[in-house]
Amino acid sequence: MMPTILYEDGESLVIDKPGGLPIERPRAGGRSLEDHLDDLRLGFQRPPVPVHRIDTDTSGCLLLARNPKALKRFARAFEERAVGKRYLGILAGVPAKSEGTIDLALTKISSAEKGWRMILAKKGKPSITHWRVLQEANGRALVEFRPETGRTHQIRVHSASGIGIPLLGDPVYGDGPRKAGGAARTMLHAAGIEIQREGKPPIIAAAPLPADFAALGFADG
Repeated sequence: MMPTILYEDGESLVIDKPGGLPIERPRAGGRSLEDHLDDLRLGFQRPPVPVHRIDTDTSGCLLLARNPKALKRFARAFEERAVGKRYLGILAGVPAKSEGTIDLALTKISSAEKGWRMILAKKGKPSITHWRVLQEANGRALVEFRPETGRTHQIRVHSASGIGIPLLGDPVYGDGPRKAGGAARTMLHAAGIEIQREGKPPIIAAAPLPADFAALGFADG
């Protein structure tokens, strides 16, 4: 089933990527977003290309560029922090505070036992995330995240180490889906994206709250 298109114009698409669908084909094989790119040409000569990355488990807004020039401009906008991003995540608990800003640098480490992961490091790359609690249900919290930077696993690490409560279902920085009580994945959703463009209307897209979020008792807004 082709991902839902949330926004479309001559140089871009924003799709609602399903949670669990990897962007690149896994080494072990299986389905990925690559299987849908030809269908997403929609009459264009080239298939669209993902501008950025979101984790396999993460659902929601993913920007695709429809030509090389647009890809360069959009990639530069991400590098220059000129992209507005809104995420929703379910925490495996309720934080003591209702909002805050996390400013904790991150770096990547790897080991034979655990593979690679991101950790806090003073000499790591600057990473900033603003957050606020939107709802509470059944001992968990729905949190809105607005990251200024776009580091790998940033929200997941900042949730676990900055707020002090991991995202529900996170297998790396939390207890994983087995102890998540109804969550089959890391409960993170890219709910919105906004990109300003010179001489053109901004790209603004929003992805509806997934069914597995609603099943845990939450609603967006």
